[in-house]
Amino acid sequence: MNTEESGPESTAARVALWRALHVQADPPPHVFTDDVGLALLAPGDGWRSRDDMAPQFTRPFRASIVARARFTEDLVVEQAGRGVGQYVILGAGLDSFAQRRPEIASRLQVFEIDRPGPQAWKRRRLVELGFGVPDWLHFVPVDFERGASWWDGLAAAGFDAGKPAVVVSTGVSMYLTRDANMATLRRLAALAPGSTFAMTFLLPLDKPAPADRKELQQADEGARASGTPFLSFFTPAEILARAREAGFGDVRHVSAVDLTRRYFADRTDGLHPPANGEEFLVATT
Repeated sequence: MNTEESGPESTAARVALWRALHVQADPPPHVFTDDVGLALLAPGDGWRSRDDMAPQFTRPFRASIVARARFTEDLVVEQAGRGVGQYVILGAGLDSFAQRRPEIASRLQVFEIDRPGPQAWKRRRLVELGFGVPDWLHFVPVDFERGASWWDGLAAAGFDAGKPAVVVSTGVSMYLTRDANMATLRRLAALAPGSTFAMTFLLPLDKPAPADRKELQQADEGARASGTPFLSFFTPAEILARAREAGFGDVRHVSAVDLTRRYFADRTDGLHPPANGEEFLVATT
């Protein structure tokens, strides 16, 4: 497998910078604090002047990004407290759970799945910054363009399919076809009993309120222009039905309104993720 470095994906870099921007541009209390991605990227002093970092324009996007990060991390901590010992991150990008929360992560076997080039770059940067790669952190490089199987890669990295796991996929489903999403659901529905899968999905672009629709449509146009178009949209009822069809025993929808109540209720600046934008499916076996 080719493991030549290629640097991080542009979308992964943007997500990491929006996490950092939340702490720098939004007043406390902060929903999520993460400067590890910023350190890995080392973008230089002018990064906040980038067009895609404009504080006002990016408000709904960074709110959605920090909300989903906080929700997934709370879920992982909760599952670890129940004795689940494996955590799988599909499309890990610049996820920094292992570096920020080693007191929790070191009790788990953490598997980060991503493309080989960006993952090789991330490994090098973690070593350069002194984080290192502990033995409980497993990088699983998968060359999707060559038809490689992430499931086979996961098994080769030491994942135990006979034990429960928490699996997270954020900001990925919209870039996959509906068939690919269904295949992922079927594969994960076969995990050991007691496993949990959390996945974000994008609602059809006519669902958000008019105030939020323009920004989400611009995000869709930007994704197309960059060569990574959004391919799949689901209504909550549809994604729940597909998860049940795939074989999950219990499924629930966590809306942006739910996330706003949970993480943004005490804010006075009006920051919150857009309703009916990117929301969560949580399914258990």
